[in-house]
Amino acid sequence: MIITKTPFRISFFGGGTDYPEWYLKNGGQVLGTTINKYAYISCRRLPSFNKHKYQIVYSEVERCNNISDIKHPAARACISSSNILDGLEIHYDSDMPARSGLGSSSTYTVGLLHCLHAYKGQYKTKMELANEATYIEHDVLKENVGSQDQIHAAFGGFNHIKLNRNNEFSVNPVVVSASKKNILNKNLMLFYTGISRFSSTIAKSQIESIGLNETKLNLMSSYVDEALHILGNNDRDINDFGLLLNESWHQK
Repeated sequence: MIITKTPFRISFFGGGTDYPEWYLKNGGQVLGTTINKYAYISCRRLPSFNKHKYQIVYSEVERCNNISDIKHPAARACISSSNILDGLEIHYDSDMPARSGLGSSSTYTVGLLHCLHAYKGQYKTKMELANEATYIEHDVLKENVGSQDQIHAAFGGFNHIKLNRNNEFSVNPVVVSASKKNILNKNLMLFYTGISRFSSTIAKSQIESIGLNETKLNLMSSYVDEALHILGNNDRDINDFGLLLNESWHQK
């Protein structure tokens, strides 16, 4: 049995500039971090005496004989791309509820791809996993999603992600003094509101209005630079980070 552990993320600044519709023309950047909450995906060969070739377990239990009959879109796409001929049993367990705004769908995709490659005895780099997950979600599933979630899930850590016009990206770990990181952690609280939603539905309207929001998206990008300056300068108070977050939310 193969088990992968993939982190969820919180996005601080730059959200919206990570949609291909924006960054392929203008470039984009985001600042965010993964957290100590994870998705766990296990994969094992399903013995041939089972009545079904595939058993996919998440909030539902699917049993079927053909990949095309799998209802879970990411599971169907990832298994199809893996070219694994064996019957498979795949279980998904999570520290967090689905559709809660923590990039859970991309975390699932990255974790499952990692699991399936390991099943085949293959090692994939973080860059390869991020690119493959992005391809699955953008090009295969045609979902309305950005590109930061797949990168955060694949790389982990506190990162400044730059998305380039040539469709390539770079990941730069954010270097913060231990004392400032400790203060930041003590001033962050995460709450579950009980509200769930499909991010692809929200993203669709955001993507459709990109042309009308050029000024605000450029502003979102500038907030990333300002936040990095606050974190990297010991003379700047961490409260400035919170005030900038508040301003960013109002602009959104």
